[in-house]
Amino acid sequence: MDSNKSSPKRARRAVEPSRRPGKERVAALLEAASAVIAERGYEAATMTEIAARAGALVGSLYHFFPNKEAVGEALIGRFDALLGEAFDAIDARAATATRGDLADALLDLMLSVRGETRAMAALLEARTDWTSKWGDFTATTLRRIAGTLSLSAPGLAPESARAAAVVVLQNMKSLKALADDPAAAAEVRAMNRLYLESRLREPA
Repeated sequence: MDSNKSSPKRARRAVEPSRRPGKERVAALLEAASAVIAERGYEAATMTEIAARAGALVGSLYHFFPNKEAVGEALIGRFDALLGEAFDAIDARAATATRGDLADALLDLMLSVRGETRAMAALLEARTDWTSKWGDFTATTLRRIAGTLSLSAPGLAPESARAAAVVVLQNMKSLKALADDPAAAAEVRAMNRLYLESRLREPA
């Protein structure tokens, strides 16, 4: 077995609160867990450190999450939900947005989850039973981008929508990598706008 990977273990089920205060506490705990894991890595992160980052007692963390594996599973589910909500918001205006605005919205989506992807990278590299999730996230993202493009250009063939989605996803990744270089990031934005305005143009 790869010595750098944790051996797969089945996480005990996390507690899902039904009342608003409990939901808010869980959200704060997961926000703290994401930050700690992004900074220190999954293996080095401790439940005590996660609780302290959230300003909570460690007993409160264990009340909702019986172990660190349960925290990891919850973070994976949270990331999937964040992606879905972000795409839903874009899709709600995809049919009426200009192609340039749509291009920017897709790039902004990647920036909006930039911090979360650092935690996901640390999580999914730590355990062999989580590694395959990257492929799932990529497939879901490509499917959602293609769906968004089809909402903007209903006449776009499915295979063309998927091919364009691959290009857009690469542009999204490029922008994330260049986010600290404003001039280069602006070039990626301009390139993405020009590409979608051309690719989604209705035939004369």
